[in-house]
Amino acid sequence: MKTYIVLLKGINVGGHKKVPMAELRELLTKSGFEDVQTYIQSGNVILKSSENKNIIENKIQEAIMAHFGFEVSVLTNTRQGLKRIFDNCPFSEEKKKASYFMMLHEKPEDDLVKVASEKVYDGEEYEIIDDCIYYYCQKGFGQAKFNANFFERKLNTFATARNYNTMVKLLSLST
Repeated sequence: MKTYIVLLKGINVGGHKKVPMAELRELLTKSGFEDVQTYIQSGNVILKSSENKNIIENKIQEAIMAHFGFEVSVLTNTRQGLKRIFDNCPFSEEKKKASYFMMLHEKPEDDLVKVASEKVYDGEEYEIIDDCIYYYCQKGFGQAKFNANFFERKLNTFATARNYNTMVKLLSLST
């Protein structure tokens, strides 16, 4: 059994795609996953499985569709993969603590990264490195001009963002 961190995109946001965490834990346990834990209401799951990440993502998407009746994008990573993303943050420690990690489902093609990187806004910094967009906004994420949708369109893959504190907590829960 391997430990995986599973990130669900866009659940429990603004009253849409409501997924109670206790119900999700029960559903995933019934789907064959072990030691299922959730962290806060925004779709952070830690679980154990002997299957690979693609099978895990498909099983979770199918279970959520069958049980809750809507589609959810699912991104799965190992603890080592999440730690690599966290450790590779190019910002200073001060900026890193105020940053968001927009994890990408697939590593985008270099030419798409080049095109996406041409857009800039004052007070907002980002770097696309492998399967993550490291994003810092002086005014905070809620005031940012960039959003995941911009990057998803430009990079041809879906993204889901987590802040520094959530990343730290997911890493500590997955040991």
